[in-house]
Amino acid sequence: MTYTWGCHGVEVEVDTQTGQVEIVRYVAAHEVGRAINPLLLKGQIYGAALQGVGFALAEEMIYDQGKLLNANFRDYKMLTAMDALPVEPIIVEDPDAASPYGAKGIGEPGLVPAIANAIYDAVGVRMRKLPIKSEAVLAAIFEKAGRGVR
Repeated sequence: MTYTWGCHGVEVEVDTQTGQVEIVRYVAAHEVGRAINPLLLKGQIYGAALQGVGFALAEEMIYDQGKLLNANFRDYKMLTAMDALPVEPIIVEDPDAASPYGAKGIGEPGLVPAIANAIYDAVGVRMRKLPIKSEAVLAAIFEKAGRGVR
């Protein structure tokens, strides 16, 4: 049995007039044992990053009296290739003696907390509910300033 280690760092810009969050830099470092196929490995990191950004900022199941209102891909907001952002993958190799060929699996460590912490670093508000929508960010900014949402 072996463990995967990873760390994601995100830099964001937050529009304090709208609450809109824009990711300007995304770095994802993974300790993968031995990188047998580095190109495929980077592809996994890119995909995991986009999936994590969607989970953190966009994807939401909306219910009304117990009925799911966005139960299909037409109504459920999910990021696509058009929403892709540049990700800087860092592959750290430390072959694992207990794994085949020294390789480890990789996952999605650190995705959502990195985005939430970057928002906190940018505007000083702690977002604890997903997805982190611009309306919620703006409300938190106004609450911190001691005024209601206009």
